[in-house]
Amino acid sequence: MPGGDSVLLPAMKNWTCNIGVSGRVFRGLMGAALLAAGLYLVLKTNSAFWGTGLCTIGCFAIFEAIFGWCALKAAGFKLPF
Repeated sequence: MPGGDSVLLPAMKNWTCNIGVSGRVFRGLMGAALLAAGLYLVLKTNSAFWGTGLCTIGCFAIFEAIFGWCALKAAGFKLPF
């Protein structure tokens, strides 16, 4: 590709940081808790469906915390945190 840009780079330019430090910390902690709860459900109980769902949501919350981007705020919702 000319210039050495990756295929995903043009799409990522539209993802501007739309949350502050407190929102990132909140999402990181929430994501870690959801991921831990999901792993517990998958590994220790017979609830693989709910555990997989919690793991997915937890990973997405961690993704939002790392990149400082909130899907709900990007969609136009007003959030207090």
